[in-house]
Amino acid sequence: MGLFGSLFKNTPKLADRNFINPITTEFHSHLLPAIDDGVRTFDESLIVLEAMAQMGYRKVITTPHIMGDFYKNGFHNIPELSNQLQLKLKENNIPIELHAAAEYMVDDAFEVKIKNNELLCFGDKYVLVELPFTEEPANFKQVLFDLQVNGYKPVLAHPERYGYMAQRKSKYEEFHEAGIFFQLNLFSILGYYSKEVQKTAEWLISNKMVHLVGSDTHGPGHIEVFRAAVRTQRYQKLCELPLLNNAL
Repeated sequence: MGLFGSLFKNTPKLADRNFINPITTEFHSHLLPAIDDGVRTFDESLIVLEAMAQMGYRKVITTPHIMGDFYKNGFHNIPELSNQLQLKLKENNIPIELHAAAEYMVDDAFEVKIKNNELLCFGDKYVLVELPFTEEPANFKQVLFDLQVNGYKPVLAHPERYGYMAQRKSKYEEFHEAGIFFQLNLFSILGYYSKEVQKTAEWLISNKMVHLVGSDTHGPGHIEVFRAAVRTQRYQKLCELPLLNNAL
């Protein structure tokens, strides 16, 4: 039994036979080697990116972690690694246009980066942020305010995975109304993280609170789940929303 079969006993309903994935820009992944908990080598990066190309993606915005003293990434290493990987894509005839931004943990170090204008953005000054899975940081609302005042557009990574928000769905409505963009993890619609996360993902989709979809791919082990997800009716329904992926 493969990875997908071992994780999901009930096979999700497949999309219509004529459904073609309309999303050509994949957003949110960890494909720069050996700088976070994603791929370890350029070879692993190429395996994943070749699979994405086969699924119809033509642009990938990869987003390595930046997290306090744990993942000290930034302008000193991310752009250079991205350039190296783009060259390897060309050498291997993989038709992917690669860009790199970052996934920022909302912590004290992030506040300093906002003040110093040291953010790796994507598109029109979008910034991807994530939260701890245990509780909402005390400074979260202030961080969102500071980002918007400075002309940034905050995108909250995988909001469906924060249990403390899922238990009080008014939090989603509050942030959505405040102009915060939500990025749903593709694998959530399959129950990859948990059944509870899947239900929250479906609630966000039904309430039209999803602006971007991303795989959050961390390596070759995610390819099988990725392929399965884009073939489901749930993904087809998600793609009916006015997602921003292809506009990035």
